[in-house]
Amino acid sequence: MMLCVILNLLFLLLSLSSLTFIDTENVNMQEKLFLSSMGLSSRPKPSHQAPVPSLLWKLFKKGSTQTSTSDTDPCVVSEYGVRGNIVRFIQDQESMEDLSSSSGKTTQRFLFNLTSISCEELVTSAELRIFREQVVSNVSEGFHRINIHEIIKPSGSFQEPITRLLDTRLVQHSLSKWESFDVSPAVTRWTADGHHNHGFVVEIVHPDRVEQDSKRHVRISRSLHDREDTWPQMRPLLVTYSHNGKGNVLHSREKRQVRTNKQRKKHKANCRRHSLYVDFSDVGWNDWIVAPPGYHAFYCQGECPFPLADHLNSTNHAIVQTLVNSVNSNIPRACCVPTDLSPVSLLYLDEYERVILKNYQDMVVEGCGCR
Repeated sequence: MMLCVILNLLFLLLSLSSLTFIDTENVNMQEKLFLSSMGLSSRPKPSHQAPVPSLLWKLFKKGSTQTSTSDTDPCVVSEYGVRGNIVRFIQDQESMEDLSSSSGKTTQRFLFNLTSISCEELVTSAELRIFREQVVSNVSEGFHRINIHEIIKPSGSFQEPITRLLDTRLVQHSLSKWESFDVSPAVTRWTADGHHNHGFVVEIVHPDRVEQDSKRHVRISRSLHDREDTWPQMRPLLVTYSHNGKGNVLHSREKRQVRTNKQRKKHKANCRRHSLYVDFSDVGWNDWIVAPPGYHAFYCQGECPFPLADHLNSTNHAIVQTLVNSVNSNIPRACCVPTDLSPVSLLYLDEYERVILKNYQDMVVEGCGCR
């Protein structure tokens, strides 16, 4: 379905000079179908090139070289052992709300907009990623405790917010690194159970009650000394892994058919796979599809002659139909169509300019046959 939509749209756009009003309507319809399959109501129009978190690039690049051996494999992001074919990196809204501050303890609220997660998706895992910087202090013993709370009820007049603890960790503050905290229960409550998203509270506790060290330990806002390209790579991130009920392992690719040159020449006119590269700039999508710039889609073309040979990968129905065609030309021959398809991972921006990694099924023709 997805491959068919892309090929139709590519054909129409490449014939742009001769398009009629009806053709233009067809282009719009094909594009709408493709965007709908991606969970988008309209084509994203990013105002600028959004920065891609380094971890997301790592997932994308690693996935482009991986293979899968079975169609029945569960949908799994193999790097983390969690189910899902969609990975989202959502940046905080920088509310900068200090909920409270006391000696040796600082609490900060983080809010993430989850509207891009559709109601059809099942969130299988979620983690809050916070960058902590090295802190050098003569007073400190060298450790901080970071507590992550879900806000059940926000604070009111003279009232502290009601929260529940999600994850906690004692960290050595002599190192600079990312820390990941499991916040799956909260995100599941917000997306699947319909509870209101009030955000998280990050609580930083220092055993020596040194408030100054505690405040500067976790990167919650941009420093005046940060370069333009530095802060986006250090902002707090909510990473969600979800599954929309379609497809297999994220980044999975099936092994392609291998044929010898001799076989290709012998059956050149018969049904087989042909080369086709889809360049997203040709269809005007290169401004919101971050990677890849295009991909090898391939297509099927060729004859299904009588009698059908074994290498044409035919079904019993196709064999019978071709047999009937040989005596009754009113019955059409079997058609050369894709019999095996594999997915492609796309890194793209949604309407809210959030970077999303998603595995799209049935994008690459792996095998052709007479059906």
